[in-house]
Amino acid sequence: MAGQELSDPITIRLPHDVLAAVERISETSDRTRSWVVVRALRLYLAGEGAEILSVADGLKQLDSGESEDMDDVIAQVEQIVRGNAA
Repeated sequence: MAGQELSDPITIRLPHDVLAAVERISETSDRTRSWVVVRALRLYLAGEGAEILSVADGLKQLDSGESEDMDDVIAQVEQIVRGNAA
């Protein structure tokens, strides 16, 4: 996190077991609790968080009509496989 512009502080409440794990990791790795929490959040945002946003983007595309009919796609694939593609 060194050298990065930081936001205003935020306050969160954590379950006691999560805080205990954060503190233990912090002490063991000689890092701050903030460093551990930011790292955990970045991993979440890169995985599950990115998947949630991807699904939301897909739903938005469907709502705006940016989609293809599955039957048309399958028909085109069958034409390609048979060598009848235009």
